[in-house]
Amino acid sequence: MQNRNTYDDWVKKCITQSISVLIMMHIINETSIGNAYPIFAQQGYENPREATGRIVCANCHLAQKPVEIEVPQSVLPDTVFEAVVKIPYDTQIKQVLANGKKGTLNVGAVLILPEGFELAPSDRISPEIKEKISNLYFQKYRPNKKNILVIGPVPGQKTREIVFPILSPNPTTNKEVHFLKYPLYLGANRGRGQIYPDGSKSNNTVYNASATGRVSKIVRKEKGGYQITIDNPSDDRQVVDFVPPGPELLVSEGELIKVDQPLTNNPNVGGFGQEDTEIVLQDPLRVQALLLFLASVILAQIFLVLKKKQFEKVQLAEMNF
Repeated sequence: MQNRNTYDDWVKKCITQSISVLIMMHIINETSIGNAYPIFAQQGYENPREATGRIVCANCHLAQKPVEIEVPQSVLPDTVFEAVVKIPYDTQIKQVLANGKKGTLNVGAVLILPEGFELAPSDRISPEIKEKISNLYFQKYRPNKKNILVIGPVPGQKTREIVFPILSPNPTTNKEVHFLKYPLYLGANRGRGQIYPDGSKSNNTVYNASATGRVSKIVRKEKGGYQITIDNPSDDRQVVDFVPPGPELLVSEGELIKVDQPLTNNPNVGGFGQEDTEIVLQDPLRVQALLLFLASVILAQIFLVLKKKQFEKVQLAEMNF
């Protein structure tokens, strides 16, 4: 009897573990479909910035939205500084999720730094910057590309402003880096994309009619979405278009439509934006030389004033004599 109970417990444990694995696989699949940016770009492109200057996120996120980046005008070598990325949007709006329901927008960003610049190690980040970063997780675009940083997707309601802690290089130890002005490139998006990397549409975009004709039947599918049958009188055939759950239908049965006419609204409320800026890697000796020059100018001015006063006193004394 005891062996029987042990066997039953073992069976229950195996079943529980199997169910947990299936649930985790489902969650991973749903996440990869709905919120996998910028992993899509990492898998499909060796470099996120094309030769034309466009960042590849724009291939899937078709709508344009503003984005901002703030960095210091100049930084000293081997110092940690902040690159602040601002992704403005209305937090009240909801986006269409992969399952067709409405949810909050997520945000993501890719920051392309000059060669030699990289994410600051945790032991070099000050408590003030750590407080701004909170629990955000940054990763490299590629293991061998420390200067390209990626974050996301993260909840957009709490992270409309992302602080990247950056460590500047030291030309004395890295001979490939020089004291120059360098460009920085930013790409940031809010919301899901309209196209997947394989070219297929997501449910966060407009669906158009594939033929001209009359809508003879609209069938709502059990899991959401629609199956639309179009009778084409020109060649006496039927065309069936499928609309996934999420977009709202704009056509009805019996309506005459033309090819490429929108069958649904455009549910997209997000978009992508890119921006670039510049930063100077400043030589400390130049700063010291500048301070020394300014001090010498100030001293020279003081001595000139004193000399002028002395000369005026001498002239006044001669006049009185």
